Amino acid sequence: MDENQLQKRATYHLWTFVSSKLIATAGSQIYTFAISLYILHLTGSSMSFAVNILCNILPRTIVAPFAGSIIDRYPRKIIAITAQTVTTISIGALLLYSITMGLSLLAIYTTSCILSITSMFASNAFTSSLTGLIDETRIQKASSLNQIAISIAQIASPAIGGILFGLVSMSVFLTIYLIASLMAVILDSTMNFTLFEKEREHQEKKESVFESLKGGISYVNHQPLLKVMIILCLIVNFIFTAFNVGFPFIVNTKLHMPSIQFGIVEGAFAVGTLLLSVYLTLGKEFKHPFSVSKRGILSSSLLMIAAAVPIIISLSPTTIFIYYMVVMFLFGATNILINIPIMVLLQKQIANEYKGRVFTIIETFAMAMMPIGTLLFGFLYDYVPAQWILLISGCLTIISVLILARPSVMEKANASKSNASIAKEKATSV
Repeated sequence: MDENQLQKRATYHLWTFVSSKLIATAGSQIYTFAISLYILHLTGSSMSFAVNILCNILPRTIVAPFAGSIIDRYPRKIIAITAQTVTTISIGALLLYSITMGLSLLAIYTTSCILSITSMFASNAFTSSLTGLIDETRIQKASSLNQIAISIAQIASPAIGGILFGLVSMSVFLTIYLIASLMAVILDSTMNFTLFEKEREHQEKKESVFESLKGGISYVNHQPLLKVMIILCLIVNFIFTAFNVGFPFIVNTKLHMPSIQFGIVEGAFAVGTLLLSVYLTLGKEFKHPFSVSKRGILSSSLLMIAAAVPIIISLSPTTIFIYYMVVMFLFGATNILINIPIMVLLQKQIANEYKGRVFTIIETFAMAMMPIGTLLFGFLYDYVPAQWILLISGCLTIISVLILARPSVMEKANASKSNASIAKEKATSV
C-alpha cells in the first residue's frame, strides 16, 4: 500500500472510529441517564443509586489487570468487536426481560456488571490500537475528535433522556441502546487495527497471564511518570466519587430539579468538553501535559466546592438551574485538560506491546478505590449534610495534588518522558 492509500485509509479509520464512538456513546448515555433516574424515582435512596455505580466499577476493576494481558496477547480487533457484540446481546436480553417480566433492580445490577466488563475490554482494545489505526501525527487530533464525539453524545443524550423519561417506557430506552450498539459493531468490523502498527513481539504468547501482567507492572515501575499518575489517580478518583454519587442525588432528591432541567445541566458538562476538545483539535500539543493535567485537577476540586453553594444558600429554582449549568460546563472543560494531554503523552511514550497492560493497570489503580468510595459516599449522603461532603472532598483533593504533584516530583516526572525505551529493556529483562 503506497503512502497516499495509507493516508486515505487512516482518514477513513479516523472518521469511522469517531462515528462508532458517537453512536455507541449516545445509546449508552441515553440508557444510563434513564436507568439512573429510574432507580432514584423507584427507591428515592442514594444507596440504591450507589450500588448501580458500584456494579459499573467493581467488575471492571477486578478483571482489568488480566484484560490488559489478553489485549496484548491476542488480536485487538477481535477483542473490541466481541466485547461490543456481548454488549448488544446483554441489552437485548434486558429488553426481553423487561417486556416479559418487568424491570427489577437485580436485573439492572446484573446487566450493569456485564456492561462494565465489556465496555472495559472494548475501550482499552481501541485505546491500545490507536497508533495502529491512525498515523502518529494525528494522535492528538484523533483523541480530540473522539472526545468531541463523546461530548456531542453527552449533550444530546441527557436532553433526549430528560424529554422522554416519564413519557415512554424503559423498553424504548433499551431499544435505542440496542440499535446503537449493533451499528457500532458493524462500523468497527470495517477497520484495520494494525494499519500503522509495527510487528509486535510475540514472546508474551509463551508467558502465562500472570507472567505477562508481571512484565507490565515491571514496565510501569521503571517509569516515574506512570507511577506518579497512578498514585494521583488512585486518590483523586476515590475523592471525586463524592461528586459522582452526590450530584444526581442532590439535584433530584434534595433540590427537586425537573428531569428536563437535569438533562440540560448534565448536557452542559458535555458542551464544555466539546468546546475545549475543538480547541485542542485545532491547537498545538502541550509541551508539559502532566502540568496541564495537574492544573485541571485543582480546578475541578474548586468546582466541587462550588457545587455546594446552592445547598448552603437559598436560591430560586431558576438561579440553581443556571448556576449548575455553569458549574457543569466548567467541569467539562477541566475534564479535557486532565485527560487529553495525558492520553497523547501515553500513546507516544508507551511501547506498543505493553499498551494493553499499562492502560488497564492505570485504569485498575484509578478505579481501585472507587467501589469503596461509592459505598462510603452513598451511605454518607443519606446521613451527612451534602454540602459538608462536597466541601471536605474538594479540600482533600487540593491537598493531595499539592503534595503528590509538588514541583520536585513534576520535574522528575517530566524528565522521565524520554526513558520509555529504557523502561522497556528493563521490564523485558525481568
